Amino acid sequence: MVSVWEFLKGDRSNSFDTGGQFKVTLTKSQPQHAITGSAATTGYLYINLHWSTRGAERPTVGRTLRRFFDPRILRPLDPATAGSAPQSVDLDLACMYELADGSRGVVQPLGRLFGDLSKPPYIKLSGDDVSGASSGETMHINLEKKDQFKRLLVFVYIYDDTPAFDRTQAVITIVPQSGPRIEIKLDERAPAARSCAVVLIENDGEGKLSIRREVRYVHGFQSDLDRLYGFGMQWERGYKSAEKPGS
Repeated sequence: MVSVWEFLKGDRSNSFDTGGQFKVTLTKSQPQHAITGSAATTGYLYINLHWSTRGAERPTVGRTLRRFFDPRILRPLDPATAGSAPQSVDLDLACMYELADGSRGVVQPLGRLFGDLSKPPYIKLSGDDVSGASSGETMHINLEKKDQFKRLLVFVYIYDDTPAFDRTQAVITIVPQSGPRIEIKLDERAPAARSCAVVLIENDGEGKLSIRREVRYVHGFQSDLDRLYGFGMQWERGYKSAEKPGS
């Protein structure tokens, strides 16, 4: 498991390691899991996003024949479907939060809103991986401050021009201090989706954190997810750098 010290000193060289914990996969038919006992109140909750680049699919004979009679054949090939070369993928891990005192905000790479573990929001993003490296992107949640949380919406968005979610093989892994690691796969076909609400974490006020799979794809970005879940924040266009705008 990535140590807190490695995280705080900025060491990104190690791959994300779940320490051999057994796994619970949240699905449509089994969407919920509760973190209880000391695991819900001590240490850090680790949330990791990992994805990889997948080469474009080669066309089948049927698809080739259909393309022959398709008037769009004269158009340039979409880079996402031309040939079988690897595709560039840049996913971002993020979290909208609502604290017990009513304050709300977001932790995300856009705007370099990486958060803080020792003061509100008690959530911190490890950094911004732009290529799907083995370590991916990891978010830490300070469970010593669990009573300060009301709800956390963990989401993923596609930054700039990248393939659809079903081509990224993206997986969210949630690792508590004890008990099973929790896995949510983003493998559904949603060609026009730019964002996905992955999981909602809620504090029931009785020592339990409820983890609920959402996996709700939207065509827009943060403001659209906000409207969907009613956080009520004001949004403006964000950037990772002056050269590469995002939304």
